[in-house]
Amino acid sequence: MNKSYVIGVDYGSDSVRSVLVDACNGEEISSSVFYYPRWKKGAYCDATISQFRQHPLDYIEGLEATIIDCLQKSGIPAIGQAVKAISVDTTGSTPVAVNEQGVPLALLDEFSENPNAMFVLWKDHTAVEEASEINLYNENSAVDYLKYVGGVYSSEWFWAKLLHVFRIDEGVRRATFSWVEHCDYIPFLLTGGTNAREMKRGVCSAGHKSLWAAAFDGLPPNTFFSGIDPLLDGMVDRLFSNTYTADQSAGNLCAVWAERLGLTTSVVVGIGAFDCHMGVVGGQIEPYYLSKVMGTSTCDMLVAPKEEVQDILVKGICGQVDGSIIPGMIGMEAGQSAFGDAYAWFKQVLLWPAKDLIPHIEGISEQQRAQVITSLEEQLLTRLSEKAADISPMQSAELAMDWFNGRRTPDANQALKGAITGLHLGTDAPRIFRAIVEATCFGAKAIVDRFVEQGITVKGLIGLGGVAKKSPFIMQMMANVMNMPIKIHKSEQTCAIGAAMFAATAAGLYTKVEDAMQAMGQGFERTYTPEEKWVQFYTKRYERYKALGHFIEDKKTLSVNI
Repeated sequence: MNKSYVIGVDYGSDSVRSVLVDACNGEEISSSVFYYPRWKKGAYCDATISQFRQHPLDYIEGLEATIIDCLQKSGIPAIGQAVKAISVDTTGSTPVAVNEQGVPLALLDEFSENPNAMFVLWKDHTAVEEASEINLYNENSAVDYLKYVGGVYSSEWFWAKLLHVFRIDEGVRRATFSWVEHCDYIPFLLTGGTNAREMKRGVCSAGHKSLWAAAFDGLPPNTFFSGIDPLLDGMVDRLFSNTYTADQSAGNLCAVWAERLGLTTSVVVGIGAFDCHMGVVGGQIEPYYLSKVMGTSTCDMLVAPKEEVQDILVKGICGQVDGSIIPGMIGMEAGQSAFGDAYAWFKQVLLWPAKDLIPHIEGISEQQRAQVITSLEEQLLTRLSEKAADISPMQSAELAMDWFNGRRTPDANQALKGAITGLHLGTDAPRIFRAIVEATCFGAKAIVDRFVEQGITVKGLIGLGGVAKKSPFIMQMMANVMNMPIKIHKSEQTCAIGAAMFAATAAGLYTKVEDAMQAMGQGFERTYTPEEKWVQFYTKRYERYKALGHFIEDKKTLSVNI
């Protein structure tokens, strides 16, 4: 029997990765990574105001380069004829303004260097004020249009970002026909779409970020959005009514892209979804197990049968949507705005003297300087983890709050800031690092607590992503803080593999994605179990963490009111 292959494409914050997979058993034949060149240079971004934009050319160039590279690396004769489907996952909410033909405005000469015409990355928090206004307006609405997204709208999401761009850039506003998520744009591009009205939107992005709900017969009405700001008047009519689950087809690969990639027009292109939603499928999610995709941030996913969830609405999470993860189940999303980013921030703080001073040291070559800095960058977090693990923790030790990029859940508030307290003259880098790790684990526990408080059981944890694979120190602390085991998935590429599973299902190679998950899943490599001697210790530390959080939030509210 001739083999069938599928391609999963995973768009992350810094790069895009494609994997070529055997659709029969999930074997990864080849993979390829493309780091966004414009993003790597810091173009179009300003971290001081939380502005993070990405040029569509970074995405398009990376799509072409990685798929071609995968096919070339495979060594399989006539591989282009054997590929049956492609599916894509992306970060989110990462929307962009498009014209009536569905072309991102930044691809037009007039807007090619305008950040407001580019994709607004998930962690862009320039729309804090707009999110606040949406929340305030909804409080007085006859219908609670936020009830399926946890009751709180975030500056990381679709409508807040749209309103912010419209307010600050009249040129972009006038040129905008529609507003499109990254995960919906790429399938539209690959299928040769030329009409934004005909773009197929995934229920994943629509339900979790755009306020689409079957109970509302689609999006909230125009009057809701025009009431928030007249600039949004009429926008609903240029968006969408229908949505699709990721196991469905967006169409076939168009002739132009088939030729560019060396594939055929018989290749099925699946409906897109967010990276972590597909990632937890690649990581073999189970009902009531919180699957944590741990990278720069975390996305925490849980699925439960519809008949068991019934009318439960979990407050303060990033939404619960029928079919957003596994069709036929309620998909629930939560997460932390900074996880790996918190460690990366501390790493950059510590590296600043080296990066600033080493280039000026005489007597060593430029190559040697670069090697020293690279070595420091590669070893620093590992060494910090080793030293932090050797510390005998105390209740009075340094304590941190993990809101370095605001708080995603529970109860989104991107205006909040991180903190480190309890510093003294004996505080060193490993102690601060340990406090930051504790804080990220405490933030994770706050999410579990919210699910349980609201009536959703959490039976255990599944760890996915780079941090889960690479840091035993962090994962063991997570198990101790949570007081529950955490299973670590074998796959290095759960998001891309999850996309491949959906591609195989969209192509009809499997009847449902659960079958693809069973056949193509790689299983788990280890389990971290709680250490009894530390469980009680962290239970007390967690109370201190919550007290610090209440203090910071109260002070923030006071300062805003003043």
